[in-house]
Amino acid sequence: MYFYFRVLYRFDSHIGFWAGKIDMYDHTNQEKNYWGFDFRRGFSAAHDLFGQYATDIYTNEAVKIINSHNNNEPLFLMVSHSAVHSGNPNEPIRAPESFLANFTHIKDFQRQKFAGMLSKLDESVGKVVEAMQIRGLLANSIIIFTTDNGGPAAGFNDNRASNYPLRGVKNTLWEGGVRGAGLLWSPLVEKKARVAKQMFHLVDWLPTLLSIAGMNVSTIQGIDGIDQWEPLSKDLKSERVSVLHNIDDIFGSAAITVDKWKLHKGTTYDGAWDGWYGPSGRAGAYDVRAVRDSRSARALRTLGLMPDNDTVLKLRREATVECDKNSHIPCNPLKAPCLFNIEQDPCETRNLANSEPEVLRSMLNELEKINKTAIPPNNKPLDDRGNPKFWGHLITNFGDYDNSYASTLCQNEQLIFPLL
Repeated sequence: MYFYFRVLYRFDSHIGFWAGKIDMYDHTNQEKNYWGFDFRRGFSAAHDLFGQYATDIYTNEAVKIINSHNNNEPLFLMVSHSAVHSGNPNEPIRAPESFLANFTHIKDFQRQKFAGMLSKLDESVGKVVEAMQIRGLLANSIIIFTTDNGGPAAGFNDNRASNYPLRGVKNTLWEGGVRGAGLLWSPLVEKKARVAKQMFHLVDWLPTLLSIAGMNVSTIQGIDGIDQWEPLSKDLKSERVSVLHNIDDIFGSAAITVDKWKLHKGTTYDGAWDGWYGPSGRAGAYDVRAVRDSRSARALRTLGLMPDNDTVLKLRREATVECDKNSHIPCNPLKAPCLFNIEQDPCETRNLANSEPEVLRSMLNELEKINKTAIPPNNKPLDDRGNPKFWGHLITNFGDYDNSYASTLCQNEQLIFPLL
């Protein structure tokens, strides 16, 4: 979904959805026991956008904001795409027919649609970067392209992503679920055109972005993030030495990385998604010319900041994860904790728990130490008062309305239209 900040402390505008996912065309969300329309312009339902492909909506809004922006003021623009997230169960992957025609060589139709959906996202990035270049914004900007988790591969959530050659899928704590691909581009980066290997956690973006914007982040108290601008820009050692991936005492799974070591204690889905899932995507030739001819590349060339073909290929080789799967040491985290040297074995194929007992003990102690600081979760079951059928089939902030009124609606099973 699309957000726009004029300054760094409030939203000026928003277009997108409020729940966890939407259909790319009708903008509805179907969950366990409800269905409703979920697309907003600010706080108002954007029924006028019904039928428009979500990726195009975000792109058009972003370009509009860029074109109308006063270059003398700061701009924070966040475009959180629905692609390539799964949509509703009846058709979780949707792409325009014209884009599917470019991928008929892919035999798996779901994977073909995934490629079309991703290609549409690529087009969006190109248009946004192109608009920034035309308005003269690129020369003093930072562009971050990143993900929030690994892909839903091999039919997980009815999707067809690939985390090859990493282990696991979205919503697992294996590297395929927690290691995110990302890109940071800016003329302000001192050491350009390289693969950054600094350890980085999602929470680091807040202080890092504030630091880039000129704020003294040492004045911010009580945050978990670390300002990583200097390490990323100058290729220095990161201050971050550990990442807690999750502790879930309800489902009995946890994982933590400290330096080169990663510990798994328990797992999700009773181990059903603990494998390695492709396809590899390594078949055929890599067309570096297509990268060089893209909208983004053409925009970067105007600043003399687009790497040449040899550099692009070099970066691709350095970013490719390679693993030795011939020396497998089994791991079953449902029976005993597993330990991996994540620097040497990012594919988590060699369980070193038995050969490194002291490291294992230290990692378990660190996990327990962190868990003692945990605040009890405040999860609540689904509340029937929020069922969209009570609100004109619109997913809404039902808790902001009179509870007794909503409770009466729920009891009477009446269908009403939203008072918005």
